[in-house]
Amino acid sequence: MNTMNNVLSDQALEWVIHAVHPEANVLSIRRLHGGISSLVHGILLKVNGEERSVVLRQFDNAEWVREQPDLALHEAESLRRASQCVGVQTPKLIAFDETGSACGVPALLMTRLEGSVVLEPPDTVRWVDGMAEALARIHKVEAADYSRTFAPYCDAASLDTSSWSEYPAQWRAAADIVTGPRPFVINRFIHRDYHPANVLWKGGEVSGVVDWVNGCVGPAGIDVGHCRVNLAQLYDVQTADQFLSSYQKYAGDSFVYDPYWDLVTLIDFAYWPPEVYKGWTDLGKIGLTTEIVAECLDQYLLSILKRIS
Repeated sequence: MNTMNNVLSDQALEWVIHAVHPEANVLSIRRLHGGISSLVHGILLKVNGEERSVVLRQFDNAEWVREQPDLALHEAESLRRASQCVGVQTPKLIAFDETGSACGVPALLMTRLEGSVVLEPPDTVRWVDGMAEALARIHKVEAADYSRTFAPYCDAASLDTSSWSEYPAQWRAAADIVTGPRPFVINRFIHRDYHPANVLWKGGEVSGVVDWVNGCVGPAGIDVGHCRVNLAQLYDVQTADQFLSSYQKYAGDSFVYDPYWDLVTLIDFAYWPPEVYKGWTDLGKIGLTTEIVAECLDQYLLSILKRIS
């Protein structure tokens, strides 16, 4: 067995084996990086002479579990719903431990998708276009009877960027817009955390979308905006705008763009002083600094306000 198993307990491993096949043999265990809110391991098993790759997610963040004790159940429900997506691979649910009674902490076991995260694409246009097409396909999944609903992460009314931004007045104007009336939308099934680190690639094509713990019903603009603000930080406003144009191409008349949702998702990132997302650096992204991220957020804000004016 791979000796890198410095986090996975015997209790959790026994649960995994029982869920997959009682006579499965563990060939290797590897910590997977990219997320910062939970422990994720890739486990390679041998079952009846065939190898099977699975992923175990353990919700070990005590504060997050206290706030949302049904995290494992939530992701299980989202994975079941996401499996209806045509043309985009998503992990298949194998088992989940809602309370942690079997694993020690709440946990979820799923199939492992082929591919890897790409943050330095050789062809940025194709990369952005592929992510946009995959998201448009996700938003076609039936949403009417899904009970999980969107809610903002932060209270825009208390936003204060004066400690880091060169444009605190403009941020205040953005917050005033967000605390005003919400535009009418037809809700969709949304990923809620759609960004490049949750999209897998193989052979230059999107091979899957992962990390469904936040899946819910809400405005498609939330997914679009969340990806756009990530792209603005990773690259620039032009790349974020390119993603919007590509998404509009694939979504067609089912999507009506409103910059309001861009502001909602942007404020989630500006509510606290900016920082370089550890998931990006874990996946090999270099060159970003806190100062660069802050400047990118400011420039992205100004671009959205310009759309509104």
